[in-house]
Amino acid sequence: MEPVFFPDDHQFWYETLRTFGHIAYGGADFGEAVVTTQRITAGDYDGWHDQWLATADRVAAEGRRALAGGHRVSARDAFLRASNYYRNAEFFLHGDPADPRIRHAYDAQVACFRQAAALFTPAIEPVRIPYEDTTLPGYLYRADDSGAPRPTVVMFNGFDGSAEEMHFAGAAAAVERGYTVLSFDGPGQPGTRHHEGLVFRPDWENVVGPVLDHALTRTEVDPARIALLGNSMGGLLAPRAAAFDTRVAALIALDGVYDLGDITTAPFPGDRAEVERRLRADHDPELDGLLEAAMATDPMVRWSIGHGMYVLGSPTPRAFGAAYLDYHLRDGIAEKITCPTLVCAGTGDGFFTGQPELLYEHLTCAKTLLEFTADQGADAHCQAGAQRLAFARVYDWLDDALNVRETEAVGGH
Repeated sequence: MEPVFFPDDHQFWYETLRTFGHIAYGGADFGEAVVTTQRITAGDYDGWHDQWLATADRVAAEGRRALAGGHRVSARDAFLRASNYYRNAEFFLHGDPADPRIRHAYDAQVACFRQAAALFTPAIEPVRIPYEDTTLPGYLYRADDSGAPRPTVVMFNGFDGSAEEMHFAGAAAAVERGYTVLSFDGPGQPGTRHHEGLVFRPDWENVVGPVLDHALTRTEVDPARIALLGNSMGGLLAPRAAAFDTRVAALIALDGVYDLGDITTAPFPGDRAEVERRLRADHDPELDGLLEAAMATDPMVRWSIGHGMYVLGSPTPRAFGAAYLDYHLRDGIAEKITCPTLVCAGTGDGFFTGQPELLYEHLTCAKTLLEFTADQGADAHCQAGAQRLAFARVYDWLDDALNVRETEAVGGH
């Protein structure tokens, strides 16, 4: 999809499209998003924060007024939108981890989402999932109040998204179809990075394992029909977990990723082995200079490296590039997956071009490649802007994979 806003800054445009996409499940209103966007100058991280924060504050205040007046649906809708706008506000600030605006907007995102969550029927339950010596924050969604076990989707976001955002990126759509949903933030994701300093780890099976342990304690979860959905970078982390945990009955990579080292090494001259050696070297001033130049000229590189250093705990751009090399499904990992797997792919994905196809090629399980195109308005990364279309196709596939009958589906969300 060609940019409608920020034609010379594809990172700003993608984040704007992402916000528009969340309209489908109540995460934005078109007019609110447009007028906010029109006040922002491309590349201005401070301006982006200030304008989205102002919109979020205004909409959150609408929610509080509605709730005080007993208007629960209006309050719920306002809190949902405000939550997403607060998420947007702190998105570009992670180049300075000490910036107090990060924590302020993130905490407001969570507070608004939890206010909205309490106003659903059934209510969306905040949960804390035991993990090593701490807990992971998440949410349990029920299709009804019966407590009966239902097919379940365990889901998580990727490189830069939150468990709260997963409401718009898969959770609400699943609950509409009668699924139980358990969403969570793992290490490196907002709920653990902002408050506990936890950073990403490549062996994601050691994250998903405790989450599945928790899921199996809930009566609403059918232990024989648990699907795992990973969004964005989660399209690599979810397959990694499924390769080592046979409790996963179906897998959705939205979109699929096979090897993040391809992304890190591709821009540099020389073969991959040489680039990897240089990324891991103690000193390489020339490569450091190339990275700094790329950050200065390419908005996508500027953001991805700055954010990547924050969420992977890397002290320099080159250290981030080296850490990224560990995130892959090579060496037979993809081939270990045994459950039915759906790999989604956007033909215009500007982040992970070719990665879904690589993952699909290496799978030896029952597998489906689901392609989304520009003609459908769905070719962007994670089908941003086409959520209703995308989740109809994703969950139709999952219904078949888990043998979910139409009679099991209920409304309520």
